[in-house]
Amino acid sequence: MTPIAQLHATDPAPLEDLAALNKATSDVLRLEILRVLRNDSFGVLELAQIFDMRQSGMSHHLKVLANAGLVCTRREGNSIFYRRSLPVSGDRWAPLHEQLLSGIDQTPLPVRLQDALLRIHSQRAEVSRQFFARFAEGTPAQQDLLAQFDLYREPLLGLIDSLELPAHATVIEVGPGEGAFLPDLARRFKRVLALDNSPAMLERARARCEAAGLANIECLLADALAPQSLPLADCLASNMVLHHMPAPAEALQRFARLLKPGGSLVLTELCRHDQVWVRETCGDLWLGFDQDDLHNWAIDAGLAPGASLFIGLRNGFQLQIQQFALSRQDFAQRTAP
Repeated sequence: MTPIAQLHATDPAPLEDLAALNKATSDVLRLEILRVLRNDSFGVLELAQIFDMRQSGMSHHLKVLANAGLVCTRREGNSIFYRRSLPVSGDRWAPLHEQLLSGIDQTPLPVRLQDALLRIHSQRAEVSRQFFARFAEGTPAQQDLLAQFDLYREPLLGLIDSLELPAHATVIEVGPGEGAFLPDLARRFKRVLALDNSPAMLERARARCEAAGLANIECLLADALAPQSLPLADCLASNMVLHHMPAPAEALQRFARLLKPGGSLVLTELCRHDQVWVRETCGDLWLGFDQDDLHNWAIDAGLAPGASLFIGLRNGFQLQIQQFALSRQDFAQRTAP
């Protein structure tokens, strides 16, 4: 009896798994779904919109992919999002799974799908924009319901102070809100750039800086995810912002492109939770993040995970402060012609 026949006789499951994998990857549309899910997760309605098909048809394709272990789901409140499954270490067909994803990711995304993804991300961003537009008259956002800045200020500053930053360093803060963190940054960096896409929030941050006489801070009305001409930073800080962004993995890609070689991204975020009321009350698009997701997205952006801090809060939320560094090698590869 051949080795393959012996395997099938003693344990048919591996061959059944291979058959499911082959079935799932024998359809071009399903391969495109896997390509789209590289760095993002989508609901079935969003995927149906991206591929311009009925929800029932998209549900069928997702079921085939799930049966093959190529996609998995996660619940965000009452919504279910599909994401790509990573190869399982030790699984017999993991090398095939890994090679499949690698090959798909090297295939350019068709323009029609790029445009469709932009529409979905724009729809998500509009939800966040409409929420913060309510505060144009000066009513504060409800971020303190989740985590007051003073609860993580000192650990965050301690992590930043531990970084080996050069003299006369530049820092970018994405989403400074009303500018609570800017005075601390102004005392530690020669140049501080504060980027926010909310005119009302930015005006309050600018007024805070002027009242404190902080001359080394520039408050810029800008979308941190949009291509623009900005000086590269030695450090980029983003506090409680990522869960408002339509495409978190894409955000980390953009953050990495704003860093100098050897620079650090310092991210304060909520850990995964199930308190769905934050969508309406705080305008959150995502219910926090798993540490593994942040690490995988960072690595894909050319960032190396570094220090991590976790802070438990009395209201049931948990904060994570993550530091990621851009290596000089990754910077060189990114800027190579």
